[in-house]
Amino acid sequence: MITIKGIDPKMIANNLEPSEPTHPGELIKEEIEYRGISQKKLAQETGISYKVLNDILNGRRPVTANTALLVEAAWGIPAHILTGLQMDYNMQTAKQDKSFMERLASIRKIAALL
Repeated sequence: MITIKGIDPKMIANNLEPSEPTHPGELIKEEIEYRGISQKKLAQETGISYKVLNDILNGRRPVTANTALLVEAAWGIPAHILTGLQMDYNMQTAKQDKSFMERLASIRKIAALL
């Protein structure tokens, strides 16, 4: 997190988090549209079932390392980009879970006492 004396860290652009996390499936969906191919064609090229691919594109399934490597092989999009986006999505989603954040806060309080 960037800090500047006298400025609220939440007001610094680099510290802002989107209100809705971006699932990496959205990037793949945009790439499908840009390349002018169908989901069915990408599923065939990669050997990913159409149902699994559709679930990924609609944010219902995560992009796994295997899926990222298959997309990389088909299109040359580096797998680490897709897995990194998935991790960012997972972290942002976890941070929006109020009960989980309360759990983290209680653990941090205990750790601070040690």
